[in-house]
Amino acid sequence: MRGRKLDSLGVSAFCESMAMMVQSGIQMDEAVALLRSGRGQGGCLEEGLVVMQAETEAGKGLSVAMEKAGIFPEYAVRMVAAGESAGRLEDVLFQLARYYADQKTMTDKLRNSVLYPVAMLGIIIVVLAVMLTMVLPAFTDVYDNLTGSLAASAYAYVQWAYVLCWAAMGVMLVLALVLAAGFALWNSKKRGAIEGLLGRVPACGAILESLGMFRFTAALSTFLASGQMQDIAVAESVKMTSCRAVEEKVDRCARRMSQGHGIAQAAYDEGLFEPVYGRMLLAGERSGNLESVLRKLTGLLAEHCSNLVERLVGIVDPVLSGILMLTVGLSLLSIMLPLIGMMNAIG
Repeated sequence: MRGRKLDSLGVSAFCESMAMMVQSGIQMDEAVALLRSGRGQGGCLEEGLVVMQAETEAGKGLSVAMEKAGIFPEYAVRMVAAGESAGRLEDVLFQLARYYADQKTMTDKLRNSVLYPVAMLGIIIVVLAVMLTMVLPAFTDVYDNLTGSLAASAYAYVQWAYVLCWAAMGVMLVLALVLAAGFALWNSKKRGAIEGLLGRVPACGAILESLGMFRFTAALSTFLASGQMQDIAVAESVKMTSCRAVEEKVDRCARRMSQGHGIAQAAYDEGLFEPVYGRMLLAGERSGNLESVLRKLTGLLAEHCSNLVERLVGIVDPVLSGILMLTVGLSLLSIMLPLIGMMNAIG
């Protein structure tokens, strides 16, 4: 194709639509044709469905058609192929629909959580720029007109106002540049280095670890739904975490599993999940409901990660607001004190 990929919401919608048609007993080529006829809006999915329809009509499987279309993530193609080979395509498609819907929800929550602090940072920079270019020069002109030139005491106060504003402006600009550089690197091949740096910050490290656990649990649930053996599912799911701390914990679980333990017992013994979650997993494995428990854990981990982000934002927002109010307040006080002194002298 043209290198364009479906976003998480698009993959989720496609998988759910295909799962429902497979569940209804519709042949694969007919299902793709029906999905294509129901769109007609253009875009990468429309182009991909054209390729997929040709492949399925030629007798190829859904995974081959998805790979030829080139618009689906590699993970989704691999899971569909595993589901086809295990005869559990319907389950895998439903699981993939939930997986990518959860990914979209989590991404949106993280983006919305950091949007307000970024906007606050921009407001602070604008306010400080107005103070330095308009407010402070205006008061300087007033003092010049009243006294002919700034008196020594007034000059000292106004200089302090300039110093405060320039210092705060410098800090905010450096912070904005760091955020911009971090965002650019996060979306490049240097993402691992940025995650390593953030992992050293306690609050950020906890968020990254929680996000990594969410990704691992969601992927593990999908792999098990495709009929994979537990050890293979764990080995493949750990690749989705993008978090060193989680990878180390999962590796220890994998070593324990190689000694004959199940995933639930290994996870509980190694403390992969919190104790209450570990006991849930044990109960699910013993009752034969491991997949449903993993889906429940995925939702709980997503909520936990969101709470951690909101807690961090709840700390950052007051700090930024306090910096703004303190800087502006002290600056205004510094330029008002000479005027108050002059008025007292006149009165």
